[in-house]
Amino acid sequence: MTTAPLILLAAGGTGGHLFPAEALGVELIRRGLRVRLATDARALRYSGLFTGDTIDVVPSATVRGRDPWSLAKTGATLAAGTAVSLNLMRRLKPAAVIGFGGYPTLPPLLAARLFGVPGIIHEANAVLGRANRFLSRRVSAIATSLPGVLDRDPQLAGKTTTVGTPMRPAILSAAAVKYASPEPAGQLRLLVVGGSQGARVMADIVPGAIERLEPALWSRLVLTQQVRDEDMARVRAVYDRLKIKAELAPFFADLPARLASSHLVVSRSGAGTVAELAAIGRPSILVPLPGAIDQDQFANAGVLAQVNAALRIVQTEFSSDRLAAEISTLAAEPQRLAAMAAAARSVGKLDAAERLADLVVKVAGIKDK
Repeated sequence: MTTAPLILLAAGGTGGHLFPAEALGVELIRRGLRVRLATDARALRYSGLFTGDTIDVVPSATVRGRDPWSLAKTGATLAAGTAVSLNLMRRLKPAAVIGFGGYPTLPPLLAARLFGVPGIIHEANAVLGRANRFLSRRVSAIATSLPGVLDRDPQLAGKTTTVGTPMRPAILSAAAVKYASPEPAGQLRLLVVGGSQGARVMADIVPGAIERLEPALWSRLVLTQQVRDEDMARVRAVYDRLKIKAELAPFFADLPARLASSHLVVSRSGAGTVAELAAIGRPSILVPLPGAIDQDQFANAGVLAQVNAALRIVQTEFSSDRLAAEISTLAAEPQRLAAMAAAARSVGKLDAAERLADLVVKVAGIKDK
């Protein structure tokens, strides 16, 4: 009996990397292939497709400083990770290695290159991250979530395929929910999310914006907001005083369903968020995380803003007055909200896992079943 080819997936131990890897893994298994995950220690807390016996922990580190000591420490850790990855190549003999960005993908993909194993990187952002930029000329193929990422580099564009972001089942289910515009006097369901690096600014700005809305909007508003524990009391106090119907929590396990039920979303513009807004098709006001070296969130938001699916507001212009004005305008134009939802959906790709799996079997030289 012939053993099915093995595909090694490399991803950092956060949901932004693990969810697309899991979605691809599900599709590859459906096609009769075997999969394993090479990742960092954070993923051991992860419960999903990959279990302890299908996870290989590889040492890795992010460049956190440019001083000689920091660079030497990072280099030593990545060298150790590459040594572990070389042993994985010898032991597992994968047909291909697929990386989903971040420094934990460097050791497995460098080891794959040394062993002559085909490598593919997937870039979820609108610009290449630093690790993927380093790997881009050392892999057989590049997959991107968004179009135009490498248009200015003909050498890389020639081996690039736009596939979208592989989506977890909960997002695919949410995408089946059609957008329903708010009725002129009906509920306006507003979802505010910030992620680990964004909830503070939302706590600072959104309550003031809600307070500046016309009182007629207060009774229509159904607000769901991600709020850190340390900000909870001050945010809740504003909404209680205004008698706003609001649900506040540090984390929402059912976020895909909440996205689907929303009329408008206010959020950061991480790659996963933008891809999910596009897949589900929801209008949004996006506030890119400032200060990033690659300005990836600014570029991500631009993908939706350019097709009039989102409003992009840089953080220096993100004030309570500005947000109140934008919410008021959109609330008065339900047809515009519907058009924004349709525009978002037009750039979403629900078959991204299948598209990426097609690329994997092609690059690996596997005869797909």
